[in-house]
Amino acid sequence: MRGWRRGPGSLEEITRVTTILGIETSCDETAAAVVADGRHVRSNVVASQVEFHKKYGGVVPEIASRKHIEVLNSVIGEAMATAQCRHDDIDALAVTYAPGLVGSLLIGVTAAKTLSWLWGKPLLAVDHLHAHTTSPAIGLDAPPWPAVALVVSGGHTTLFYVRDFLDFQRLGATTDDAAGEAFDKVATILGLSYPGGPSIEARARDGDPHAVEFPRTMLGRQSLDFSFSGIKTAVLYHVNGPGKTSGGLEKMSPQRIADAAASFQQAVVDVLVAKTMRAVSRVRVDTVVLGGGVAANALLRQALREECQRRNLTLHTADLAYCGDNAAMIAAHGYHLLQAGRIAALTLAARATTEMK
Repeated sequence: MRGWRRGPGSLEEITRVTTILGIETSCDETAAAVVADGRHVRSNVVASQVEFHKKYGGVVPEIASRKHIEVLNSVIGEAMATAQCRHDDIDALAVTYAPGLVGSLLIGVTAAKTLSWLWGKPLLAVDHLHAHTTSPAIGLDAPPWPAVALVVSGGHTTLFYVRDFLDFQRLGATTDDAAGEAFDKVATILGLSYPGGPSIEARARDGDPHAVEFPRTMLGRQSLDFSFSGIKTAVLYHVNGPGKTSGGLEKMSPQRIADAAASFQQAVVDVLVAKTMRAVSRVRVDTVVLGGGVAANALLRQALREECQRRNLTLHTADLAYCGDNAAMIAAHGYHLLQAGRIAALTLAARATTEMK
């Protein structure tokens, strides 16, 4: 925050660090972080629930919200202790309020509102998708805008035109399965473990990405939307036979499973990169940013990097620590809301869907 003091014969501007405590509980990760000036991460604590959901092959909302209740206080305490700060050092609280699982969001929002009231600090309402676009800017000396942002995760696959930290235009989004959701479902079809992204990526290392010609759904020459339900069905029929939904996996060799995993992954990455380049051409920018859980995929990062280099574009990818759901990106985005004076009321409510048009 800025202030002024009187020096000898003049006013002298003084500055001090603005410190935000971020809280994230939109799905199945309980997270808290302390971030200074929107880009210097002093702590970033994430308590994963993967082991609790693994046997169900996906997130169970009731279990997720219960686990948030159990660990959120300790996660916040650890984030504060790691950052070596007390509540007096915190300038504001930023919390994910949308989109996500309402039961999970409610836990984080309630905690943030309570601390805001108790500590007398401003409350900042952060859209989870907006925070994912901010995550590649963490640690940068200068903002990367304007840029096309690809946010790709378990629940969302979205392209944004980002003019500034708080100035967004949604260019395209998924019409059915998000990319991360397709990874989870295809992993189940191939008999691989949850979460599907890491397990498919690991198995794909032993496979041939050109062994199976899975479809690349582009939805027309001008569309910036995504659809991954078709490739999911194609994998299902590849495993079980045309029109069949079961019975084929036990007949597949480990190599055929690896080839299917590699071919599926390649097809998804091809679509993501092609659509991103299509968006770059549409809005005429020379910078791309990549965030979201699937942004941790090595093939996607490599393919997007190579295509950006070929086109003389600048690419900023979120650090691996900030790809999945985390509170550092929430605090970082909250900083810009605070600078703009966009303070939330204590009547803030959790929302399952984003308000962005």
